[in-house]
Amino acid sequence: MKGGEPDLHEIDRYDGGVGWIAYPDETMERASHAFAVANEEADEDNVWVIDPVDAPGVDDLLEELGSVAGVVIGLDRHVRDSGEVAARHDVPVYVAEWMTGVTEDLGPDVEIERFESHLADTGFEALRIRDSSLPPWQEVGFFDGETLIVPESLGSGSYFRGDRERLGVHPMLRITPPTSVLSGLDPERVLVGHGVGVHERAAVALEDALSNSRRKAPGLYAKTLASALPF
Repeated sequence: MKGGEPDLHEIDRYDGGVGWIAYPDETMERASHAFAVANEEADEDNVWVIDPVDAPGVDDLLEELGSVAGVVIGLDRHVRDSGEVAARHDVPVYVAEWMTGVTEDLGPDVEIERFESHLADTGFEALRIRDSSLPPWQEVGFFDGETLIVPESLGSGSYFRGDRERLGVHPMLRITPPTSVLSGLDPERVLVGHGVGVHERAAVALEDALSNSRRKAPGLYAKTLASALPF
């Protein structure tokens, strides 16, 4: 559900990266991210945009980092405004080689680039977090040794988090968290597709979210049910 008109709210600012929530009053707290990669052949760094939701001021935010080189879709349901942002900057939309069913929503004039184990020359490894038909869910995360980007399986929105969690596993994945893919990573920050990222003791927050996922599921479900009941 959208929260009225877009009103860009900056989040997750760090050296070489920034995020934003285009609709701050939106329950889903859809977050978008951009990071810069050094380009030794140009005066400006290359900027990569992840799962963007467009809003006035987005281009100004990106321009602070450098020149947009590509727009990336991290989840099959996160096409969002990728096509519009890519067309405006005349760059391709990058989609994981194994991800299906997303290019049809981008429009016929948008150039598509496929990637496999790494996202082009960004230095980010592409993590195949989930590729499932039941429920339909194709998600790729990104990790460069410092920054971990998880589009959907983890979030910090209130409906993701159980008691005392800074990060929470998606309610639909509480019983089957993506532990095999994400556990053991040691990020300095975790950025998510819904909510503000974690920048302090991020590795601890990540492990807590994964290891407590099942145990805290009943409490999260009870909280979600209570918030939906009319009082």
